[in-house]
Amino acid sequence: MPPSAEESLDMTGTTSEELLAAQACLRLLHTARATLSDSASVSPVAAATLLAGPIAEADEALRRAGLAGNEAALIERIYDLAPPPPRSADPGPPEQRTPVSHSCAREGSES
Repeated sequence: MPPSAEESLDMTGTTSEELLAAQACLRLLHTARATLSDSASVSPVAAATLLAGPIAEADEALRRAGLAGNEAALIERIYDLAPPPPRSADPGPPEQRTPVSHSCAREGSES
């Protein structure tokens, strides 16, 4: 979806609304991991209560960005937030370097 005149783009072509949606989804992921990592100390009711806010925030942010139901585009925006992989000091000759892809999900998202 092309950005409207009032949306700003970063260097990757991602709009600010898309980045906000990706950030909200990452917050939901981190909250879910923290909440569900120790099921002995967090009851299912407490987990549902703790996750309700981040789920609502992510849903709303996805809707505003036009990414609701578009997982491939959402994954692209999340990768835009990730720092580039560290580069080794001596990667070796070009013929010995292994090409690096952001993710298998990225390759699969183009079909």
